[in-house]
Amino acid sequence: MPYIMKLRSALYSSEFRSFVEKISDLESGTLTEQVDCAANCHAPGCHLLCHDDVIGTRKVSYILYLTDPLPLWTKEEGGQLELYDSIIEDETDGARKRMVPEAFPCKTISPTFNNMAYFVVKPGESFHSVQEVFGDRPRLSLQGWYHAKSAPSQMEDATLSRLKTTGKEEDTDGAYKEMEREMTKEDQASTDDLSEADREYLAQYINSIYLSDSSLKEICARFEDESSVQLRHFLVDKWATRIKATTTQCDERDRLGKGAGALDYAVGVDSEWKATGPAHKQRFLEYTGTDLSKAQSAGATLQNIKCSVFQSPQFGRFLKKLTSLGAPLAYRGRVRRFRPGLDYTVAHYGILTRKPVLDATLCFAAGSGNQCIYDESTGDQEGFDADAVWDSGDVGGFECYIAADDEDEEEHDADDEYDDDDDTELLSVSASDNTLSLVYRNEGTMRFIKYVGSGAPSSRWDVSVEYEMEEDNDEVETDS
Repeated sequence: MPYIMKLRSALYSSEFRSFVEKISDLESGTLTEQVDCAANCHAPGCHLLCHDDVIGTRKVSYILYLTDPLPLWTKEEGGQLELYDSIIEDETDGARKRMVPEAFPCKTISPTFNNMAYFVVKPGESFHSVQEVFGDRPRLSLQGWYHAKSAPSQMEDATLSRLKTTGKEEDTDGAYKEMEREMTKEDQASTDDLSEADREYLAQYINSIYLSDSSLKEICARFEDESSVQLRHFLVDKWATRIKATTTQCDERDRLGKGAGALDYAVGVDSEWKATGPAHKQRFLEYTGTDLSKAQSAGATLQNIKCSVFQSPQFGRFLKKLTSLGAPLAYRGRVRRFRPGLDYTVAHYGILTRKPVLDATLCFAAGSGNQCIYDESTGDQEGFDADAVWDSGDVGGFECYIAADDEDEEEHDADDEYDDDDDTELLSVSASDNTLSLVYRNEGTMRFIKYVGSGAPSSRWDVSVEYEMEEDNDEVETDS
């Protein structure tokens, strides 16, 4: 510890501040005597998502690496400092052009012992992150900031400010499309109930147990009570088996999960799967292919389910019957892949709900999709299979719902670091194979997919659709 304190004194000295000004191309006297310093330890599995470090008067960020000198730190151990190019985001309704990070970093820096990394802190430009530590050794460092006399201009472009801005240009979920409303003569005669034709159509895809009147009644009662429900083994074997085979094949081909370090940011990217950012809000692969006839394609099969089931008028009437909400009026959704060691979404105010919506997320992941068992006396989880790993939450991949802090919803400052612990967690849904999650999301609620760690047993694949619902006087009450 005495040596660390001596090192800190050197970093705080006026001589070293002058040196930092010179190498950072700053005018003499830019940096004040205010300097921050902290000892950091990123243990195996730890990571830090993309941000720009802009808080208050921070001017220069530095990281002095104190990892084991021998053997030399390798790329396979992860823990790289990741730096991002900034690009101009698409303009929305004449909004001012602002910079966002690309989905993947443009450069990485290894945390080699006795090396120092530094960069000038700039709103909307100094984007960086720390890659997950894949190896067994901890990533040790001294890290902090040199401060200027005043905060930088354009603080509204800072990551923390952007995450807490509710403007339309901050929405990352896309536009709604109107639901199809076609009905047969039989449908038109009784729009409150699922017709036999509806059930026959849906039975091609959905487990028949969920189409019986008794199950629909039981599920509806649970949904009205809890505002959410998870339906396991949702698709029939024909579709579930095909999806399991194709997604497993992709993970084995890409050598992802089960502790393997994700060393290629573009793994899995091709003409049909595109990387979706910006990295300070999200990173995952989205399927954009249009040929749904490819039976051996994971993306095409999932997209087929999205189009044939989730976007169908029959499924809309199924949801109305299942939830006692009004009929779905519009939808927006994606087919996504969250790769272990790489992908996530972040809760941000751009996706804050302005009116209630229904989320329908059909997840696919390693495991059987069975409910995990817990010891009644201890509360401990039993088993160590893939289902148990996902359910533990230790490898991420779960979908979390949180309520925004009311005090921050209208006004905010980028001077204070955004911490989602300030928001109230309402619900967490673990990744589970062939499981449909229905969640009624009330006003002022956000959701995110927790970063999928390299220890996850597979990628998390899902069909994620959000519905605007018809207003109903008997609408279900919810706290979420």
